[in-house]
Amino acid sequence: MDALESRRGSRVLSAGNVYLAVVFLLLYAPILYLIYYSFNSGGNMHTFESFTLEWYGQVLQDTRLIIIVLNTVVIALLSSAIATVVGVAGALAIHNARSRRLRNTLFTLNNVMIVSPDVIIGASFLMLFAMAGITLGFTSVLLSHIAFSVPIVVLMVMPKLQEMSPTLIDAAHDLGAESWDVLSRVIIPYITPGILAGFFMALTYSLDDFAVTFFVTGQGFSTLSVEIYSMAKQGISLTINALSTLVFLVTLGLVVVYYVITTKGAEAARRASRVISSAARSNAGSEVKA
Repeated sequence: MDALESRRGSRVLSAGNVYLAVVFLLLYAPILYLIYYSFNSGGNMHTFESFTLEWYGQVLQDTRLIIIVLNTVVIALLSSAIATVVGVAGALAIHNARSRRLRNTLFTLNNVMIVSPDVIIGASFLMLFAMAGITLGFTSVLLSHIAFSVPIVVLMVMPKLQEMSPTLIDAAHDLGAESWDVLSRVIIPYITPGILAGFFMALTYSLDDFAVTFFVTGQGFSTLSVEIYSMAKQGISLTINALSTLVFLVTLGLVVVYYVITTKGAEAARRASRVISSAARSNAGSEVKA
């Protein structure tokens, strides 16, 4: 019986591995195809003639394209940083809401921005900026990216707040910690993995966003996604492949950095929890002896 169950388990595992391999193949095959032809000297995506770095050279020599890349990076970093601060504050406010109904209502309203179509969000921001008299450009794109990034940060931070045991906060108060000390030395270290996850998710969304940015960008200012769309409308050019390959490699690097940082952050949170718990037990033991 044990041998039969073991064989069944191995079959299920093998089927799962095959399914996972097929999914990854479908996801990454177009990207690998794009990367492969970015080194094609033939100038098309049908016949590979010989290896060349010509298209990467054109990307690096295009001053206007480099400025657009810098615009994209600046918007992504600024919007992600601001959205992370606002999102963490919002998550704390939702988590500490007095009633469960209010908490659920606020959390639902937060998720509306995430599930709403990007076209609707972009059109809404366009009308808002037109009514407010805000010129379309850097400011409008930055405000839009902050707005749709905040709910992402809240969504990443909330599970860590719900996971945190209230006894940690009670123990910190018992040890004489003030509210700011509890926030900075207990809550923030514990939810750091969620904060980092929110920041990197917001950064990725900002770098990749097209629909919202397309509505709110103006003349004289553009981001990478909008520029690639404009280049693609003019016809197939392997410069797009080279540019997309560089963006993919940068994104892959961010994922690796995110994994390393979150792993270290989770370990630091566990150490902080153990220190507070042991200190609380020691304090309780001394009070009992007294």
